[in-house]
Amino acid sequence: MGKYDVKRAVIPCAGKGTRFLPVTKGTPKEMCPIVDKPTLDYIVDECIDGGITNILIILSEGKDDIRRYYHNDVDYEKELIEKGKTEFASIIHNVANKANFYFTVQHELLGLGHAVLQAKEFIKNENFIVCCGDDICTYEGDAPSKQLIEAFKKTNGHTIVGGQKVKHEMISKYGCMDINREESARLYSLKGIVEKPNIEEAPSDLASLGKWVFNSKIFDYIEKTPKGKGGEIQLTDAIALMIKDEPVYFYDFVGKRYDCGDKLGYLKAIVDVALKRDDLKDSFKEFLKEKDFR
Repeated sequence: MGKYDVKRAVIPCAGKGTRFLPVTKGTPKEMCPIVDKPTLDYIVDECIDGGITNILIILSEGKDDIRRYYHNDVDYEKELIEKGKTEFASIIHNVANKANFYFTVQHELLGLGHAVLQAKEFIKNENFIVCCGDDICTYEGDAPSKQLIEAFKKTNGHTIVGGQKVKHEMISKYGCMDINREESARLYSLKGIVEKPNIEEAPSDLASLGKWVFNSKIFDYIEKTPKGKGGEIQLTDAIALMIKDEPVYFYDFVGKRYDCGDKLGYLKAIVDVALKRDDLKDSFKEFLKEKDFR
């Protein structure tokens, strides 16, 4: 494996999903379906499309549904085959075997930086990508994960913050990039990151959108990061410390991103995914045409 190859992914899924109560009282938000797949599985598939083979999912207590979903359920497969439902048996077999899945529990919910720190033993000295558990993307060409990994290689293994340009009035919702210069198409070196700036003070409209590529040095910076607002260890703060010592880059990835932790974003994802499905798009379009949206 090359020095800058990335074969491991970390997907933090420990949050409580309070924006989706009451359903998240009994179901992890990451398991809310988009058509017939959990939200999380779209993120997993994007990682695999980026060349990832080993995936660590960070859970909180009680999120056993996620672990069960990726469990290799041989007995259920056998039952489906015996009933002549071989297509469904193949589907659940492929879910469990499309990557090597690992799980760890974040016992205290102390922020995204703390969640990523739980992956230290899993990552060891390897490079890895982090993808938030409720942000999905649709794409026609290379997966956003692959685009970020290629940028990581191009910068000789320096941290890549993934995101996109957002409407100026929305930048206060995100980590905002303070750009040093544009290094090449879609790739920028950073002076800093301003977390949720006031609109009038935002240094750019480039926003961090839940994807990062790191080498293992990020753990040293997370461990040095003091607790911030709410007593949490923020990943952005750890990256800010890193920027003082070495180059950090932002990559403006290509793809349509949906915040599925937001009700409207989740609904948009369902509609757009359904309209791309060969088995659904024609009948779903007819259904939508019948609606009177006046």
